[in-house]
Formats: sequence, structure tokens, C-alpha cells
Amino acid sequence: MSNATAGEAAGIPVTLRRRIHLMLDSSVATDLTTVLLHRSFVLLVLISVAAVVLESMPRMAEKYEHWFLLVENLSLAVFSIDYALRLWSAPEHTPYSEMHPWRARWSYMITGWAIIDLLSILPFVLAFFVPADFKILLLLRLIRFFKLARYSAGMRSLMAALEAERKALLASMTVLLGLVLVAASAIHLFEHEAQPDKFGSIPDSMWWAIVTLTTVGYGDVVPVTVGGKLVAGFTMIMGLMMLALPIGIVANAFAEEIHRREFVVTWGMLARVPLFASLDAAEIAEVMRYLRAQTIPADTLVVRKGEEARCMYFVAAGEVEVETPTGGVKLGEGSFFGEMALMRRLPRNANIRSLTAVKLLILDGVDLHSIMDRNPEIRNRIEAIIAQRS
Repeated sequence: MSNATAGEAAGIPVTLRRRIHLMLDSSVATDLTTVLLHRSFVLLVLISVAAVVLESMPRMAEKYEHWFLLVENLSLAVFSIDYALRLWSAPEHTPYSEMHPWRARWSYMITGWAIIDLLSILPFVLAFFVPADFKILLLLRLIRFFKLARYSAGMRSLMAALEAERKALLASMTVLLGLVLVAASAIHLFEHEAQPDKFGSIPDSMWWAIVTLTTVGYGDVVPVTVGGKLVAGFTMIMGLMMLALPIGIVANAFAEEIHRREFVVTWGMLARVPLFASLDAAEIAEVMRYLRAQTIPADTLVVRKGEEARCMYFVAAGEVEVETPTGGVKLGEGSFFGEMALMRRLPRNANIRSLTAVKLLILDGVDLHSIMDRNPEIRNRIEAIIAQRS
């Protein structure tokens, strides 16, 4: 289903502004045009960032100056048009749909995505007011790299995890700053007389405290007194403990975000399967406990005719084909197969091959029988479907 068709199906008039919004801001590309557009943006971002990095090499900058200039001008033109179109179509965003258009655009402008988009085209504007070699221009051009997060589900999940745990991360950073101040004050107390040029004040000592707490240990500033060495040892131990805290927070939040996304997708898929249509939320959640996911490449044999049936399959994404004597039968997202041989304890009666890369959710036979024993209605549904397919 294309983006436009999706909008019409939802009862929303597909104006030009909405069509542009769906093409630019769809988190999942659903038609060829949008897929090509998103991939073109990703390619341009990568080429633009690579050009900025290579241009910093004098030999490369002199030899390929024309190409670097061409890439920069093309990037600025495309990113500027992209930003302008996103700003124009902002009233089509669901959170802003009931706002006045100009208020909706302002609300969009102060979001993180819009700020990244704006910073990525600022070099074009600033070039008129600051010297061309002004260092801030280089930094702003490299910010374009973060535009990739818009087209990556994994990066979006990571950013969502950081957003969800921002208070915990801020608290850990506050504690870390407090430790820097305490360590700097303590090392200044013991070392300021022995090394006045390095630990003569607390601000001077903070460099040592930061380097030590982060376990970097440059070795440019080291304590020489007994008291200073004791403070250093304590600071190192606290640094190891404190660095593990934000890492653990981010890792746990990221894992939960991935699990939450997969849970929503799997839940939606199971709810659409006629086999489980009558189940309530608790029963669907129980079925989900037994499912395991497997990704199969395109044109791969999933089920071989004649082999023993040990499980049944649900198609979460992609498409498979059942090879029959009268022709192939295609099964898409939300379909299931393999239940007939499993229920009758017979060998597989047909080959089933993946037509595209397919994500399957697998339910083992032992677990299926356990579910049917607890829910006779599911058993009756499976028996009815087997009868229809026989």
C-alpha cells in the first residue's frame, strides 16, 4: 500500500502537502518512490560527510577541490529544499494537526530533528558573514551525519532510550560532576605545595580529576605525595563505578526499547491472525511467550517436503510460497503454515520457499499442544482451517 493510499484509507484527504509529509517523514517507507527518496538522502549524507573529512587533507583538497565544491553545493541545495518542505508540511504532523499552521511550523522548528536539519544548512548562511575557513563551519557540516538517525530504526530506538532515561542520566552526570569537584579539592589539598604549577588551585586540579575519573589516565599530571596517591586510588575506583552507571542505564533502556518495539509488532501481527482473533490480551501475551523469531533470506527453502513436522510458522514480514502440483500459493504477512502436518503428526506434504527476505515467528509443536489444551477454541479453529485446506 502506498503512502497516499494509506492516507485515503484512513479517511484523510491526500493533498500535496500531506503527500510530501508522508514521503519525507514516514518512519517506514511503504512504496518505491519513498524508498528511493530515503536511500538517496542516506547516500547524499554519507557522501557529504566523507567529503568534509577528506577535504581536511591538504593533498586531497588541492587535487579534488572542484568535486568537493560540487558535493557541498549539491548537499546544501538538497538539504535546504528538504528543510523547507518539512517546515511547510509540518501542519500535517499528527501532534500539530489541530494547531494553526504557523504555530505548527514553529513547534516543529524547535524539535531535535528540525534543529539538526537547520544546523546542517547553516554553513550556507554563515558563509556570507564569517570567513570561509571559520572552524565552526566544519563542525556544522559534520552535524549532517546525525540526519542518518531519521532513516535508521536502530538509531531512533537509541535516541528514544536516551530520551526516556534523560532524568537518570542527568542524575548520574550530576553525581559525576560532584565527584570531580571532591577529587579536585582533595588532590589540591595534598599536592598544591609539592606541585604548585599543576595543583595550585581547584580549577587546575579539575583536569586531573576528570582524566582520572574517566579512566583515561594521560599521565601528564600525577600525584607525588602519599596523601595524593591515596586520593588518586580512591578516585580511580569511583571512576570505574560511576562510568558503569550511565552505561548500564543506556544499555538497559535500549534493550527495553527494542523489546517494546518487537512486542508491539508481534502483538499486532498475532491479533490479525484469524486463529487468535478471539483471544483477549492476556491470552495473546501468553502465546507470545512461546514464539521465537527467525529471519530467512530470500529464495531459501523454509520447509522441505517429507521431513518431520516439529513446529508451525507465522509470517511476521515478507512473503513465502507453498509449492503445490497445481502451482504456487503465496502467503504474506499475518499468514501461518505448517500446522497441518504438526497436528496430524505427518511428514510435510509440500516445499515452502521464501520469496523475499522473511521474518518468521516459530511455535514449537509441544508449545502449540499446550496452548490448545488450555484453549479448546484455538484447537477447534486449527481443525477447521485444516479441514478447509485438505
